[in-house]
Amino acid sequence: MLIGAVDVGSARARAGIFTPEGRLVARASRGFATIPGPDRQAMHDFAEIWQAVAEALAEALRQAGADPAQVGALAFDATCSLVVEAPGFAPDVIAWHDHRAVAEAAELSRIPHEIVTRAGGSVSPEMQTPKLMWLRRHRPEVWAALQGVRDLCDHLAFRATGTEARSLCAAAAKWPWLPDRGGWQRDLLERAGIADFPRPGPVLPPGARIGPLSPRGAAELGLEPGTLVAAGLIDAFAGALGAAPDMPALIAGTSNCVMATGLAPRAALWGPYPGAILPGESVSEGGQSATGALLERVRGLFPQPASHDEILARIAADPEPAPDLHVLPDIKGSRTPFADPLLRGVIHGLTLERSAQALDALYWRAAVGIALGTRQVIAHMGLAPAALAMAGGQARSALLRQLYADATGAEIHWQPQDAVLRGTAIAAAAPLLGGIRAARARFARPAEVTRPEPAARARRERDWRIFLRMQQQRAEIAAM
Repeated sequence: MLIGAVDVGSARARAGIFTPEGRLVARASRGFATIPGPDRQAMHDFAEIWQAVAEALAEALRQAGADPAQVGALAFDATCSLVVEAPGFAPDVIAWHDHRAVAEAAELSRIPHEIVTRAGGSVSPEMQTPKLMWLRRHRPEVWAALQGVRDLCDHLAFRATGTEARSLCAAAAKWPWLPDRGGWQRDLLERAGIADFPRPGPVLPPGARIGPLSPRGAAELGLEPGTLVAAGLIDAFAGALGAAPDMPALIAGTSNCVMATGLAPRAALWGPYPGAILPGESVSEGGQSATGALLERVRGLFPQPASHDEILARIAADPEPAPDLHVLPDIKGSRTPFADPLLRGVIHGLTLERSAQALDALYWRAAVGIALGTRQVIAHMGLAPAALAMAGGQARSALLRQLYADATGAEIHWQPQDAVLRGTAIAAAAPLLGGIRAARARFARPAEVTRPEPAARARRERDWRIFLRMQQQRAEIAAM
């Protein structure tokens, strides 16, 4: 028997095939488009996402030399994007980083409610409640015709099985649903004017059995009907589940999320969310909205056709380029510590050069700014960890792992076999292995450890002082 896991990120769907002992035997990915719109809108086409999922699964099975009948269980993780099933609404997926609902988020933030408290006192337009309010107000014809509205990880499972169910992870972290306060918060829904959106089916903890693949889902995914599908997670939460346990987790991909347990509510911090990953544990999240996205944006500013790996390889051969270039990385606002979706980035020391060296310099210094932002997030969370478990696309670079170690002062623990897919595979295997904790123990693997370097730590301390001063200057300018 094999275990299947699907991770749908901001631009790619990835599939992994694992043994029941937790060994990753194959991994493949396929891309899909982001469709920009006016007023900070960003969309996807679910049909394109689903096709990318199917192609990634087929390629992973081919690489593994496996027969589809060998896959005994499957689960999905995804970004917290919103799938809207309604005639005339296309594209039908509102991306997680879509900021059309800034006004609605600000309105919600003024309501004294536990949902707002657990959103750090300032609801983000990246959450689902303000997006639902936007739909109700700006597209009433779509709202009236809603057939379904789901988090992306839930819609993937629904398309696969035909069974209505929601992941507790997504419901608690992004919807007006509190597991320890009776579930759906009817009072807030009514006050927001969205109490009538369809929400059938149970809310299930990660790793709970949803049901078998339907004949349609099996045919579309190239698997066998009857393959078990388990409740999945939001992608960052899957990464925290699959990373090294017993330490805070840094999920560094398109955005950065720091996940930790046992924290009380705090301004500009999301959570705590009971049971969002493991039963009996509450998880909180601080983060940065655009990190890998900033590095991709920098790459696209220059004419040289260089990949991220090529740029990082050049930087490694010429360490510490452009030490007088400094970047505040908030191109998509600040989640933590400022909770301001309208905050913007700053570059100090930019030149007109368009060479490969200029690209490398800006790329590296943007990465330094991102790592310093992560240090600030960790401090705001009240943490001073000796070690961080790191996952996500940025974690694949040894150079970036070293940068995060030097910027934060923490050891970086990284599992080469992809912690995000591993976390989703743990959820998939949970019904077959005696629960999600037992599956996590079975899937555990040793981590590679990156330790801070004293000389680099000194450079990052100088950068840190400049970083804070630039934030102060930015606030002074905004006040003018």
